[in-house]
Amino acid sequence: MTTHMTATREEWLEARRDLLAAEKDLTRRSDDVARLRQRMPWVRIDKTYRFETEAGTKTLPELFDGRSQLLVYHFMFGPDYTAGCPSCSMIADGFDGFAVHLANHDATLTAVSRAPLEKLVAYKRRMSWTFPWASSHGGDFNFDFNVSFTEAQENEGPVEYNYARGAHALDATPVPPPLAAFAATCGCDAATYRRDRPGMSAFVLEDGVVYHAYSTYARGLDGLWGAYQWLDRAPKGRNEQGIWWRRRDEYDRD
Repeated sequence: MTTHMTATREEWLEARRDLLAAEKDLTRRSDDVARLRQRMPWVRIDKTYRFETEAGTKTLPELFDGRSQLLVYHFMFGPDYTAGCPSCSMIADGFDGFAVHLANHDATLTAVSRAPLEKLVAYKRRMSWTFPWASSHGGDFNFDFNVSFTEAQENEGPVEYNYARGAHALDATPVPPPLAAFAATCGCDAATYRRDRPGMSAFVLEDGVVYHAYSTYARGLDGLWGAYQWLDRAPKGRNEQGIWWRRRDEYDRD
């Protein structure tokens, strides 16, 4: 017999209407926050960034692919990784479907990572993805947008990530077992693994000038993590006992 609270259909409907009021309030507050995002000031970008793509070398304006908005997912795939981060991979599994819709609504979606292009292309093929993925290998892009850190920065102490210094799960000492396990799945040690972090950034192109409009990191990416949006509506919720997810081609390997 279930240990969860049970009810009659009439009692369920009463509880559901109470929850609906809370959900509607959350939706309205989410709309308010979205408007605050859109009112954020823009920062002009005069620095030249170059990326290697499957279509050749491109600058940041060229990544827009003829559109006025660029949405960048900062995918954790450092130069010394042998595979992309499992968490980023789970998020990216949803990109192909809605990238088409975004492209037809004046927004280009692309992933950017520090790994050389040949590694990204091979992993993209493994995962059967088609969305654009650019390599910033050897450039400053990831460092300038606070999703990558040098070994020297790491040795100096906690880095600034998600608009704060330290206090991040990835900075924990000693290294938590899940972090070490994730690093191992990427073919590197924990120190190397955490020199790259997840995030997303939004840019706009007006009159030939690129502006940085928005960036978010860590739990700020929850809304982009499609599987979690479904689990939040499942009867048992996220129901997590540590890290449970893997790359989607690894679930049946045991």
